Amino acid sequence: MTPQAAKDAAAALDEAERTRKQIGLLSLRYPGMTMDDAYAVQGAWTAKKLADGRRIIGRKIGLTSKAMQQALNIDIPDSGILFDDMLFENGATIAKDRFIQPRIEAEIAFVMKSDLAGPDVTVDDVLAATNYVTPSLEILDTRILRVDPETKKTRNICDTIADNAADAGIVIGDQKLDPHQIDMRWIGAIVLRDGEVEETGLGAGVLNDPAAGIAWLANRLAIYGDSIRAGEIVLSGSFVRPVEAPSGSHIVADFGPYGTVECRFA
Repeated sequence: MTPQAAKDAAAALDEAERTRKQIGLLSLRYPGMTMDDAYAVQGAWTAKKLADGRRIIGRKIGLTSKAMQQALNIDIPDSGILFDDMLFENGATIAKDRFIQPRIEAEIAFVMKSDLAGPDVTVDDVLAATNYVTPSLEILDTRILRVDPETKKTRNICDTIADNAADAGIVIGDQKLDPHQIDMRWIGAIVLRDGEVEETGLGAGVLNDPAAGIAWLANRLAIYGDSIRAGEIVLSGSFVRPVEAPSGSHIVADFGPYGTVECRFA
């Protein structure tokens, strides 16, 4: 893709988000699209959001579980950007017209106290740079069709990355946990929709240690001269499958002794 093509794709995604009208698969529009192309689109969309007054508050890591990687035929995670207008308080009610097809994932969020720059970042480096961790929900949305109506082709990894790794929102828990004092592999959650259990999982589902995802991101960003910064929120990746959240849904993620995170969709 040319730089102009990346800007055009970013503008189309931005329009889709504002109007809540999905666009077609970018992987069909640009048949030779690579993951680098997809990140170029994401970067162009990020630049547009910043020019429009948005502020970066963190990052997200996705596709950290083996099951999700196998579904998309990849062997590495992906990443996206968190903006200030994506942050919701625990227990928030989300406006009916905010998202297109929202889904929910349960994750452990890292709040950083110092910068974290690769290469060669380790899990110990991540823990040293972390202020605290907290339970969270990530709200996913797709500005790109999940399935092309004519060819029946489904979105691929390039579509997902370009679409800001499907990132749309975050709900942060109330507890601030010292990552040195807990084994995050054993932090689990029961995710309920309208009182019924939809998913359960453990932190170990994220690369066997959620902190490993943060290290991966810091090292990947270093390739592009970027880094994780102090004060940023970093979503380490989901350990459950996405749960559909249609209008009227009440989503609760019960993290047991580590608290409960919830939101409602009007």
